[in-house]
Amino acid sequence: MKLLVTGAGGMLGLDVQRASRAAGHELVAMDRSQLDVTDSRAVEDVFARVHPEAVLNCAAWTDVDGAEGHREQAHAVNADGARNLAMAAAWERVPLLHVSTDYVFSGEALMDSTGAPRAYVESDPTGPRTVYGQTKLEGEREVLAASPRHTVVRSAWLFGAGGANFAATMLRLAGERDAVPVVSDQVGCPTWTGHLAPALVGLLERGVTGLVHLAGTGHVSWNGFAVEIFRQAEVGCRVEEASTEQTARPAPRPAWSALESERDDVIPLPPWQDGLASYLAARAGVVRA
Repeated sequence: MKLLVTGAGGMLGLDVQRASRAAGHELVAMDRSQLDVTDSRAVEDVFARVHPEAVLNCAAWTDVDGAEGHREQAHAVNADGARNLAMAAAWERVPLLHVSTDYVFSGEALMDSTGAPRAYVESDPTGPRTVYGQTKLEGEREVLAASPRHTVVRSAWLFGAGGANFAATMLRLAGERDAVPVVSDQVGCPTWTGHLAPALVGLLERGVTGLVHLAGTGHVSWNGFAVEIFRQAEVGCRVEEASTEQTARPAPRPAWSALESERDDVIPLPPWQDGLASYLAARAGVVRA
């Protein structure tokens, strides 16, 4: 299929390009300099010129803290931009897959029948507590309202070789310090973009529509994630306990944001530990090259 990828210059967008080419699709990739999704006329012109058979939108305002002081700018990309793409795709009668986030939830853990915290599933109520999460939720609603052909995929804690991410930061700090403090009271699902990207393309190929949760299988705290990063990378840096209160940020971080899918037509991603191993291998290859 002829696939239009927007936000193609970001970490996920780069892996989506690789996955699309590997799957044999005709790819039209556009980064922010080539297509400003907040410009509805520009979006319409691209659709008229390209005539895509499917669209995968990776464009987003991802500065969670910055969004608190720049609501209009975050809304323009995350909500208005999503609407512009969704409406144009609906007009052309082609499917659009839009990438969203765990931040659409409140961060309060829901309990299973045993009283243990369980992952959020697609049917759970949302309740974002940040401007970023609020604008991403608005974008979800715009996309799903535009066409029954469209898909929204919520993912979380992305890391990949094509951009800044937690794993890269930890490895950099390990080269500078003997110990790093990392919060242990925030839990989620680390997701390697090298696993997520081909899964997104696969959803389009299989015609899966509606709301989907897709993240690395399993969950862990940021502290536990850092411990595993150093273990797999064979780095001797010590990970110290820290709390959210000690590391307060302008935008509140969710204490719990584990995601799972309740849908039978969604193939789970591999365990997050496998994604980390693949990331480290890819990173080592890039460094050696």
